[in-house]
Amino acid sequence: MDQLLAAAGLLGVAAITPGPNNLVVLRAAGHAGLRGALPAIVGIIGGGLLLLAITALGAGAAFAAYPPLRRAVGTIGAAYLVWLGLSLVAAGFAAKPAAASPNLPAGTLGLVGFQFLNPKSWVLVLTVLAAMPATGPGDYLSLVGLFTLIPAACLLLWAVLGAWLARWLPLPPVRRGVDIAMGALLVACAALLLIEP
Repeated sequence: MDQLLAAAGLLGVAAITPGPNNLVVLRAAGHAGLRGALPAIVGIIGGGLLLLAITALGAGAAFAAYPPLRRAVGTIGAAYLVWLGLSLVAAGFAAKPAAASPNLPAGTLGLVGFQFLNPKSWVLVLTVLAAMPATGPGDYLSLVGLFTLIPAACLLLWAVLGAWLARWLPLPPVRRGVDIAMGALLVACAALLLIEP
């Protein structure tokens, strides 16, 4: 039970703090409201569960046995996040803000795939599996429940914030400021995720 509580606490802190997934949901809700953010939330949770399954089936062991592989995946993911962040910053500094950024992952399937490029997702899954190694069906069901319920609640909170921001996003100065701030946060997340624990 202590391992389950520790894993839930870790997952809760990671899921509520700013990161790439939260910023994508915030932006989706800002552009399309709470309903418009639901496909993003479903994609993030589905991708997290798929990442959990693949890691539990052996990717985690490969990372443990060959640390440069984990570092390479983290570096590629961080580079992608930097590219997304810089694209948002550039859009924010553009003379006329775009209606939507084509560079951000979109839709359910796009966000399932995004989980495999998101270093925060990898770090989270690997850390939770290390803290609570699954040895039987009950353990896996507990992990699936944790990786579904906790991120869903946290992402919904970010979607509410995005929907609240939606009333101001049509104003070009606000839109530019939000794009620049979100882009800078993505770049900062990428930098922080590359720091070795």
